[in-house]
Amino acid sequence: MRLVSLFALAVAAGTPLTALPAKQTAPAPAAQTDDGAFIVEEAMIPMRDGTKLHTVILRPRGQTGPLPILLSRTPYGASGRSPRTVPFSWAALAKDGYIFVNQDMRGRFASEGGPFTLSTEIKTGKNAVDESTDAYDSVDWLVKNVKPNNGKVGMWGVSYPGLTAAISLARPHPALKAISPQAAWIDYWKNDDLHRWGAMRLTYASDWVNSLQADKTNDGIELYDRYDTYEWFLKAGSPADIEEKYFKGRVPLYKQMIEHPDYDEFWKKQVWSDTLKKTTVPTLNVAGYWDQEDPWGSWQIFYKQRENDPNNLALMVAGPWNHGSWRSPGNAVGRIPFGVDSGTQFMQEVEAPFFAYWLHGKGSKPDYRMKSFQSGSWQWKTYNQWPLAGASQKSLYLHADGSMSFTAPAQGEGCREYISDPANPVPFRARPMSATYATPEWRWWEAEDQRFVEYRPDVLSYTSAPLDADLTVTGAITASLMAATSGTDSDFVVKLMDVFPEDYEKPPTAAGAYARGLNGYQLPIAMEVKRGRYLQSFEKATPLVPNQVNDWSIPLRDHDHVFKKGHRIMVQIQSSWFPMIDRNPQTFVPNIYKAKPADYQKATQKVCSGSAIMLPVVGN
Repeated sequence: MRLVSLFALAVAAGTPLTALPAKQTAPAPAAQTDDGAFIVEEAMIPMRDGTKLHTVILRPRGQTGPLPILLSRTPYGASGRSPRTVPFSWAALAKDGYIFVNQDMRGRFASEGGPFTLSTEIKTGKNAVDESTDAYDSVDWLVKNVKPNNGKVGMWGVSYPGLTAAISLARPHPALKAISPQAAWIDYWKNDDLHRWGAMRLTYASDWVNSLQADKTNDGIELYDRYDTYEWFLKAGSPADIEEKYFKGRVPLYKQMIEHPDYDEFWKKQVWSDTLKKTTVPTLNVAGYWDQEDPWGSWQIFYKQRENDPNNLALMVAGPWNHGSWRSPGNAVGRIPFGVDSGTQFMQEVEAPFFAYWLHGKGSKPDYRMKSFQSGSWQWKTYNQWPLAGASQKSLYLHADGSMSFTAPAQGEGCREYISDPANPVPFRARPMSATYATPEWRWWEAEDQRFVEYRPDVLSYTSAPLDADLTVTGAITASLMAATSGTDSDFVVKLMDVFPEDYEKPPTAAGAYARGLNGYQLPIAMEVKRGRYLQSFEKATPLVPNQVNDWSIPLRDHDHVFKKGHRIMVQIQSSWFPMIDRNPQTFVPNIYKAKPADYQKATQKVCSGSAIMLPVVGN
């Protein structure tokens, strides 16, 4: 298994560089032909504790004057080779002129230090060293040693490089004049990479954390001896069983996840955004509505910055993108083409002007709060505030007959029920299931047609009548389930979908195409899980009272979508989402990750009258 950074993809990196001599600190020419788009230099930049970080500096060929620096810090390997031509995802920026810098984080690839902990803790004390101090020291060295530069530095990146850009805000260097955290994160326990509201993202932890900690160069421990990873995880047992059988301490963060199932100080100290005060660095936060890895964090950075942002420096951009696809043409949601190159437009019309203003002094200051490429209408929207003041909260009720409407249920309407069996959990994507990064299926699973589970007996479906007019939903969506379980612990998963008309397109006739057609397509708009043991408190897990109806409030994040006339709205409810989320044994145990085989029990689940999806509706 091998993960690569967007940088490495862009420059078609080969094998990782070997470490440079520790005494080398000034830029030095790398072995490089003269036909690349950039002149490459490499340096080992000293941090305040003496650790040296491998850094690749790419100067535009033909540079004649001082330019700003764009820095990206990555755990995925900084390539020392120049692309022959400017990468597509850099093209708009390169027209304005930047010195592109990419750096291996400490403990990764050719950088010193380690082991790599994935820690996002902001440490205190005179000798504190963390990712924010490494960013500060790197910026300081670059403006003093990479000549000629204009004294202005920007930071940017997607995913982990997005996090390293964002975390620089904890201790921003005076030369840091603009950043763009794209698909970043702030809280390992609440959402994004490792958990969804305290429920472990089992496949992602097993594959991603494994690849980053088992060695320095992304070569993780090989796990899978079965073609279908769904079956592999089912046979492997609990997360603690996987640790004991396969990782055996070689993936420290995975083991720490098992030892810290609740929202304790181990996780709280990782919430680096708690250190943010007044917003002083212009920030372009970027998120994808269909980001299968980090859909939540960039929104939360934006919200945190807006708490103290007198100069309106915090901006938000979102669109119909999966993880990082705004760095591509971005003209489709999975299998659904919409014919507009929204990613290209973002890079040319949003990102490049943002950095041009703050780092070059060209153009005008961005005057918006939020830009959204709205799904459904497939057009850009500009908002001067977020959330929108004009959105009205409307409850879309789930009825006992499987219908859904804005009409409140009649008194005594009752419940629907199903049996959830941990031995036969609902798959999160169609089987057979590949490993996380083994095939392209992972990239768009959150936009995949959900008909593959619709008629399972452990999935409830609720469907509206065809809409008689467009319905625009802009803002934070929340589910409120009135639900009960016969067990003492449980998960509930809510999926909100846009169901395409049966005559949406002419039926395809090519071999294999019919099953992938868009007629009746069930497009997920928002999906999330809530774990019952945390209904009362994130910090202390408590058992559920069997058969007691509780209000399960499930955040479904921010969205901007138009359900078109003639489409239907559907909600699916289930109690497993495997193996993306670890199985809930449905019997309360003190540490869910150490559940024994006997703890995994069937449970009868009930969804009752009053359950609803709260939609922020605009213009209706």
